[in-house]
Amino acid sequence: MNEYVFMEIAVAVFGGAALIYSIVMSAGIASYEVKNDKINELSGIIQSGAMAFLYREYKTLSIFVVVVALLLGFYPSLGARSAACFVAGALCSAATGFIGMKVATKANGKTAFAAIKGMNEALGIAFKGGSVMGMTVVGIGVLGVLGAYMVFRDVGVITAFGFGASSIALFARVGGGIYTKAADVGADLVGKVEAGIPEDDPRNPAVIADNVGDNVGDIAGMGADLFESYVNSILAAMAVGVIVRGTSGLLYPLLLCSVGIAAAILGAFFVRVKEGGNPQRALTAGLYATGILMIGGAYFLTSWLFYGDVTPFWGVVGGVVCGVIIGQITEVYTSADYQSVKNIALASGTGTATNILAGISVGMKSTVAPVIFICIATIIGYKYGGGMYGIACSAVGMLSITGMVLSVDAYGPISDNAGGIAEMAGLPEEVRAITDRLDAVGNTTAAVGKGLAIGSAALTALALFVSYANATNLESIDLNDPYVMVGLFIGGVLPFVFSALSIQAVSRAAERMIEEVRRQFREIPGIMEGRARPEYEKCVDISTAAALKEMIVPGLMAVIVPIVVGKFLGAAALGGLLGGAIVTGVMMAIFMANSGGAWDNAKKYIEEGHHGGKGSPAHAAAVNGDTVGDPFKDTAGPSLNILIKLMTVVSLVLAPLFVK
Repeated sequence: MNEYVFMEIAVAVFGGAALIYSIVMSAGIASYEVKNDKINELSGIIQSGAMAFLYREYKTLSIFVVVVALLLGFYPSLGARSAACFVAGALCSAATGFIGMKVATKANGKTAFAAIKGMNEALGIAFKGGSVMGMTVVGIGVLGVLGAYMVFRDVGVITAFGFGASSIALFARVGGGIYTKAADVGADLVGKVEAGIPEDDPRNPAVIADNVGDNVGDIAGMGADLFESYVNSILAAMAVGVIVRGTSGLLYPLLLCSVGIAAAILGAFFVRVKEGGNPQRALTAGLYATGILMIGGAYFLTSWLFYGDVTPFWGVVGGVVCGVIIGQITEVYTSADYQSVKNIALASGTGTATNILAGISVGMKSTVAPVIFICIATIIGYKYGGGMYGIACSAVGMLSITGMVLSVDAYGPISDNAGGIAEMAGLPEEVRAITDRLDAVGNTTAAVGKGLAIGSAALTALALFVSYANATNLESIDLNDPYVMVGLFIGGVLPFVFSALSIQAVSRAAERMIEEVRRQFREIPGIMEGRARPEYEKCVDISTAAALKEMIVPGLMAVIVPIVVGKFLGAAALGGLLGGAIVTGVMMAIFMANSGGAWDNAKKYIEEGHHGGKGSPAHAAAVNGDTVGDPFKDTAGPSLNILIKLMTVVSLVLAPLFVK
């Protein structure tokens, strides 16, 4: 058997193993019996709302996919092969979101019921639900890229697979983010601040939409986000690797991800917590174990594949280590265990303005260390990992542990939903204490996942940029060229415009949500006494309609602007645009994701009893700060890393249009 055929079979086996693991975990969740009718009813309502939104979102996106595929197919230099890869990437991305959300919306109620029996059982169910998302993403990602390569045997063609994945990811992230934050803002400002009722109180008409939003934004949206990061890092490394190291260099990224899958499966066994223990430590142990196993496996793989030359391995090490460090830096700025969040909570005592100022300053400061480590990973990859191929391998290394990172990340919204269900079902206070603890940890793990996605976006975009430069015969970016400078400025401003559009969309949708919640409190007698059922469906409809309408313009901007600049100003100007977008996009993404996470946990820190606890002036200020942070951390911030990669991969796929 040809050694390359053997490698392809090995990749397929590990990709299949990831999907088998997901099936086993899903079966374990399905077999867990919940003996509480109210929990089952609430979980069913949330699941039906989430799936209804996903069907409507995918129906809307199918029009975009068909139109783009036809345009790619009819353009002579791209053709039907690029169109087929684009559609395959879009379908794979949609499938990961569908599967992950289907299981997560089953795990939420089961986690709430498991919390009756204790912390360890609740953590186990929530983590299993998250691991289905994580392992589905890596399994479908590896098998999708491998399948596209085996069919077409042309790396230039299969980059369109990444184009499809990125397109769905951006719309899913923006649409899901608008949905969840419109509901969250409305529920918090009217329910918690104005009406003075607890979070997730069943009397709040927006509470079901809020719980549905956790799934469409933080499960389906985050899954699509990391799926496109994962496959684009592989494709970028394959495109560079085939030039510098031939077929072995092309298959190396896929083999690295196979090692990462094995490491994530083994790392899952380290996620254990004793009753009364710290779930954060259990999840961190799983992440560290996965990283260590990945590094060890990568060394032996590299030595075997390149006959003792382990040069690319150092790029992988730089990526894995810097990725984990960026995750931990994110935790320092967003966890209530550290001073930054405590300072925001303290500032809340003097009002909303000081809370917001403190949160903004924390987010801005938090950009420094991650950027330094992104630079370190870039230099290590370039100097010790074999030039630009080493940088590409750094991105693959950083994302090779996606199976574990996303498992830990998706656990968060499941725990959040479990807390809401526990509140609405009237479970004992000690049960809610467990779900609150799991939820607080989930906010930090979500921030860690976003930090890793943003860090890898910078490295992946650099590798994709090299492929774009090769495709357009662009040897350098000349800052003396006015067209390049124009492109640089346009690229630099795009993340600001994109963020403004997405935050404004949340604001408009939240205004409608707030008015609806106020109307129901005012016009439906008996809501506040618990005698009348709120009209949950109207709030769900408001979030759904707003998300589907508002996601279109930001999503199209990412595709259209690079085409216009490349076509009318040239390939060099488009290169400048990509450079400007990468720099400002990474900074803005880190700032918004971390400030939003810090605001959220400052609110929860106060709710634990600090600075006056729930109902105090400090709590009201913290709720307002968290409301500002919601679209930062769950809509605009995490969407920016997709934006910069989507623009880069669009430029790469459409490079023939820009070559004169």
